[in-house]
Order: sequence, then structure tokens, then C-alpha cells
Amino acid sequence: MKVRIINKSPFDLPRYETGGSAGMDLRAHLDAPVTLGSLERTLIPTGLFIELPDGYEAQIRPRSGLAAKRGLTMLNTPGTIDSDYRGEIKCIVVNLSGETQTIEPGERIAQMVIARYEQIAWVQVESLSETDRGAGGFGSTGV
Repeated sequence: MKVRIINKSPFDLPRYETGGSAGMDLRAHLDAPVTLGSLERTLIPTGLFIELPDGYEAQIRPRSGLAAKRGLTMLNTPGTIDSDYRGEIKCIVVNLSGETQTIEPGERIAQMVIARYEQIAWVQVESLSETDRGAGGFGSTGV
């Protein structure tokens, strides 16, 4: 599938780093480093604008290395970029560590996964079909 993209950053287009990668890394399009104190959050621009076909979304997710090593993650995860959105892709970064963290221009800050979705039509009914699980919720299937 080919997707139209505008890149207003000086960085290469996002790409799959390995043959089995589901996501492509997004880079911080910043004029200067951004510092986040503990529990602070900010919107980080990427300089990217995309045109997805109907039936697809872009999911913005944290990078596991940043989360594990520095406590930086994404809020509203996964964030959804709808197929009819034409604005700049921005990432809601939060510092969950107890230390100040700095995001550098060009740093890989998030990953983007392109996924197919379906739109549904509700059918209002009085009851639902039975299953073995039934209404069992959190922890109901065991440890």
C-alpha cells in the first residue's frame, strides 16, 4: 500500500527497521531540546502529515526502549490518526520517571503502526448470546 506523506522535517521518512517490524519510528521535529520534569507532559511535533486511505488508521505508540530506560512514554496510547485527518502528527510525551528528561531534536520518540479498521452498525437487542465466560471481567479467567 502506498501512502501520501508530506515531510516538513529535515529527517528521513519513517521506515521499518527490520523485515518483521510492525511500526516505524517517529522523530522529534524540534528547534531546540525540550526538557520534561517528572510527571510533566508535552506535545512533540514530527513534521509529518499523511493521507491514509479510508479503512486505515495510524496508531502512535511508545518506544519500549525509551519507556524502559528513561521512563518516557505516550499518553492516549495508542493514539489514533484517522484517515480524514490532514494535520501534523504530534506525540503526547510524558515523563513517568523521577528524573528530568531531555528530548533532543531528531530523537526517535514514538512508533507508528498502520492498521486496518472496520466501521460497524449497531443492532439494538434485548439479550446477547451465551458464552462460557459470560459477564466475567478482570481476572475471571485465572492467573
